[in-house]
Amino acid sequence: MGKGKLFIVGLGPGEARYLTPEASEALAQAEALYGYQPYLERVPVRVGQARNPSDNREELTRAGAALAHAAAGATVAMVSGGDPGVFAMAAAVIEAIEAGPAEWRALDLVIVPGITAMLAVAAKCGAPLGHDFCAISLSDNLKPWEVIEKRLRLAAQAGFAMAFYNPVSKARPHQLDTAFDILRAELPASVPVIFGRAVGRPDERMRVVPLANARGHMADMATCIIVGSPETRLVERPGLPALVYTPRRAGDD
Repeated sequence: MGKGKLFIVGLGPGEARYLTPEASEALAQAEALYGYQPYLERVPVRVGQARNPSDNREELTRAGAALAHAAAGATVAMVSGGDPGVFAMAAAVIEAIEAGPAEWRALDLVIVPGITAMLAVAAKCGAPLGHDFCAISLSDNLKPWEVIEKRLRLAAQAGFAMAFYNPVSKARPHQLDTAFDILRAELPASVPVIFGRAVGRPDERMRVVPLANARGHMADMATCIIVGSPETRLVERPGLPALVYTPRRAGDD
């Protein structure tokens, strides 16, 4: 049996219009799909193409199953929401390869980029990531909460705009409010905070509030949050939503 192939495919944030041509081609080539079930449900069913859904927090098990299938000679696609390299499946697959059998390292691995949530949210409201920025997952499943607090504080002190992934869950309902309290100690109260929920899907919702008014109940796990830097501005427009942007030059008044 010949050497197999594994695509790791970014589906983008929502509707099919966000799917790149490269991603569509990779999905069409695959004999079998693997992925978190809600993401697999976004891929049209194809006759003869096997589908292998799995639950959240099963990333390494999912990665191992897809790698083993590809190592048997199949062309396989692992689907991932947004971009697979941003808090998603590409890192899990490579972690499995690093710890796994030698034949997994010989596979033809193709990582297909997608539009990640922070870029979709930013595009909906202007250019809040127009200057230096960082992305932080607020989940403490894979790192201590103390590390998250330190990174929030230092990013705010350094003047970065910030994108927050995994902002809340049922297991940690208070952490987002704690994060906002940390930022309020470092940043002006007027800094814009953007809540982008389910961007690219029918239930999309966008909301912009000053940091002084940002609260944890405004987000859920389908929300990506962007916190501006001290230089981020609102450009008001008559009869239209304000544009949020961070100037391209540091210290640009």
